[in-house]
Amino acid sequence: MAKGGQGGSGNTHNRPVTKGKPGEERDLILELKLIADVGIIGFPNSGKSTLVSAISNAHPKVAAYPFTTKAPVLGVVKSNDNSFVVADIPGLIQGSHEGRGLGDRFLRHIERTRLIVHLIDMAAVEGRDPFDDYRAINKELALFSQALIRRAQIIVANKMDLPQAAENLNRFRQKIKRCIYPISALKKEGLEDLVEAIRKRLSTHCN
Repeated sequence: MAKGGQGGSGNTHNRPVTKGKPGEERDLILELKLIADVGIIGFPNSGKSTLVSAISNAHPKVAAYPFTTKAPVLGVVKSNDNSFVVADIPGLIQGSHEGRGLGDRFLRHIERTRLIVHLIDMAAVEGRDPFDDYRAINKELALFSQALIRRAQIIVANKMDLPQAAENLNRFRQKIKRCIYPISALKKEGLEDLVEAIRKRLSTHCN
């Protein structure tokens, strides 16, 4: 990046003291991107931190309000004899690709993951429609990078312990003709099937 200066000499053995020469100076902007096998994405308060806490050794802050997670958190998930690294990505919102809510910074971290776990609040606790959430997040991925929208993605319906989630999931499945993993991160229900699905996807399609 920059060449160091030349050191001066001291007065050992009565030699004269000489001054050194300055090195190069450069102004640099460094961009850090996390490296993880799996990036967990979704709207704020969809349960990402709760899920990471339930399946890994990470302990992100969990609270019942949006934007609790302000920086990505890494955790290691042990599955059989294997393990993989998950990244709890702070919540994305509409306009994230343009930097709204620091979303462009968070999207850069997803670029360094091999697999995306798309977590959806199927109980619609925040009053949004789960299908609209799904489309909005995928739109942000596509607008930020076409490579991201083509990345392998596992769809997860969270908060299935709440009564309204079942009806919403039925409507969601009618619109999304893909495999969906229903879970309750809070109650730790459905997590074994999800972890196994992630492990298989990493080993077969994401190398």
